[in-house]
Amino acid sequence: MAERRRGVRGGGGSPSRRFVRALPALLIVAGLVFDILTPPPFTAVPLFVAAPLVAAPFFARAGTVRIGVASLLSILVLRTESGTVLQVVPSLEVVTVLTASILAFFINGVVARGNEQLASARVIAETAMRAVLPEPNDWIGGLQVAARYEAAQADEFVGGDLFAVVDTPHGVRLVVGDVRGKGIDAVEAVAVIIGAFREVAEHEASLEGVAQRLERALAREGERRGGIDPVEGFVTAVLAEIPHGGAEVRIVNRGHPEPLLLHPDGGVEVLAPSVPALPLGMGLGVWPDLADAWGLAAGTTLLVYTDGLSEARDRHGVFYDPAARLRGRIFPGPEELLSALTDDVRLHTGGKSTDDMALVAVVRPAEGQPERRRTVKIVGRGQE
Repeated sequence: MAERRRGVRGGGGSPSRRFVRALPALLIVAGLVFDILTPPPFTAVPLFVAAPLVAAPFFARAGTVRIGVASLLSILVLRTESGTVLQVVPSLEVVTVLTASILAFFINGVVARGNEQLASARVIAETAMRAVLPEPNDWIGGLQVAARYEAAQADEFVGGDLFAVVDTPHGVRLVVGDVRGKGIDAVEAVAVIIGAFREVAEHEASLEGVAQRLERALAREGERRGGIDPVEGFVTAVLAEIPHGGAEVRIVNRGHPEPLLLHPDGGVEVLAPSVPALPLGMGLGVWPDLADAWGLAAGTTLLVYTDGLSEARDRHGVFYDPAARLRGRIFPGPEELLSALTDDVRLHTGGKSTDDMALVAVVRPAEGQPERRRTVKIVGRGQE
């Protein structure tokens, strides 16, 4: 709201935004200088016309009006001083600037309504997303767990990133996935996957069976919607299972970024699948899923994430490499790991991430390590 009171939409102090704030005023000043220093046949009217039109998409209503009034007063003062304001051509110049200022006012209103609709749609979708992705307990089945959902800052629509962690008779099972697409449709697909996973994770004896049941759940959803193009409706996902008291993790990877194992000595292991598999919902045939197994020693952290992390780019277009950035680093727990990751990604992208990301970290604690509960801090309005 403070930015809107100053007359410019949006926040931030980047060079491009500062230039946008200054450009309408610079056009008016340039117009005044040009008109004063050049002979009468030359006119600066195009600059006075451009100033309010440039302000319209970027400034708030009051700012656009001020720029329009400044442009109109500038041309009126110039023509009054020259004694030509009542002549035909100077009068047409004044009318042209007045028309451009009125047009800028209406353009500003159209842009404002469009931004409000986009913001409303995003808030609804993000609220729904958080409702279907409740934060898991910090200890599940004897494992320390942390999860994070980070919405993109440079996009109008919430994405379809998802996660769930449940304790089952077969061990602690989790899913991290990414639905292709954004908005309410993506949230609906997330709800289908999460609901199906929570149900089948309890009853399916194998992780491969869980993957196949999720495949069928997506197929039913496609039929309910009258058929979804498989290229448009697929879901990349990682399914993981850590048996109770076991020292291994089993993983089924369905076309998703490869998880990482963070060892207590700072080493990082990339968990690449032995046989690449298609995402869920591709509908291109039935493939036998294969779960790979890795050792999970005490103190080791399993990190699963969506491509909003691994495909985050800096201003030079360089992708964020979580394995390289985490190698050699040691964290007290999974919550600290995720906080460090999200902070590091913001630095890498300059706060302009273009995709949502979901992160889940699971730690197999050392023998005898007591369960510690996270302290939840409630942040009220105005305290963020």
